[in-house]
Amino acid sequence: MENKINAYNNVLELIGNTPLIKLNKIASDFTGNFYAKVEAFNPGHSTKDRIASFIIEEAEKKGILTKGSTIIETTSGNTGFSIAMVSILKGYKCILAVSDKSSPDKIDMLRAMGAKVYVCPAHVSADDPRSYYEVAKRLHSETKGSVYINQYFNILNQEAHYRSTGPEIWEQTNGNLTHLVVCSGTGGTISGTGKYIKEQNPEVKVIGVDAFGSVLKSYHETGKIDQDEIYPYRIEGLGKNLIPTATDFSVIDKFIKVTDGESAHMARAISKTEGLFVGYTSGAVVQAVKQLSAEGEFTKDSNVVVIFPDHGSRYMSKVYSDTWMENQGFLNAKAVEEAQEIEFIK
Repeated sequence: MENKINAYNNVLELIGNTPLIKLNKIASDFTGNFYAKVEAFNPGHSTKDRIASFIIEEAEKKGILTKGSTIIETTSGNTGFSIAMVSILKGYKCILAVSDKSSPDKIDMLRAMGAKVYVCPAHVSADDPRSYYEVAKRLHSETKGSVYINQYFNILNQEAHYRSTGPEIWEQTNGNLTHLVVCSGTGGTISGTGKYIKEQNPEVKVIGVDAFGSVLKSYHETGKIDQDEIYPYRIEGLGKNLIPTATDFSVIDKFIKVTDGESAHMARAISKTEGLFVGYTSGAVVQAVKQLSAEGEFTKDSNVVVIFPDHGSRYMSKVYSDTWMENQGFLNAKAVEEAQEIEFIK
């Protein structure tokens, strides 16, 4: 008798083909129609599964990765988790240099997935030997048989999204989208997805979301890095204090900046109105859409697609912690009391 079992061989076969979900209550006051590409449905709960799987498979095809190899990467958490997940299944060692801006939840998850983690100070220059960029380079030079993914400067970061995220969105919208709004960190998601979409219809407007304290918006507008714009901010995985070559600025029509506090509150609001438990950058992209709507960017016929990069479980000690929110000045004491909505029975 034939053994017919409908099962996946492993979790890597679940990467991609994430759903497009209409935003209802959270977007009810915005002009236009809004849809979220919810990347938390990937097995590693973020869009970074796509690049981790793609880049590692490409390295295997070229013979760069072989049995016993060590994969090294810089990460704010999500890419590291995805690389660690892929490494487990493919039998590689994994070493990650992580910014201390990453939530403790993310760092604990990386360790739980078997990665060796180096936590580096976030608020130092990119060329400082303590930065996670430089620490990763040093570890790569010191570790025999290692491969440095280098997502910020790896063109395959774009290619992964050009081959998957872009075609998926185009198919899911039947080519009827008018705007694509995406948070930009390494720039791979917005560049690869935006490139594919614009090849199908150059009229689609691609808008990047940046953070105050980051240089991406001003660099896009002037071609120069303004050091005076660089200062500490709290949103993880958004913005940069350097210019990643994984970002193709020619694909992006314009950038809009969002604040830490408004993005955090918006993430909470999405969870409570749409039933989607989302991360910090998902709050940022909806905050950007709110601002764009107020500026008259959209009409009633606009079909706007945003990308929700990851899951809210990675921010329990930050965005979803009343104590953290209060410590950042995002909640006053009365708001904290109202937000808790917990009654203890004695």
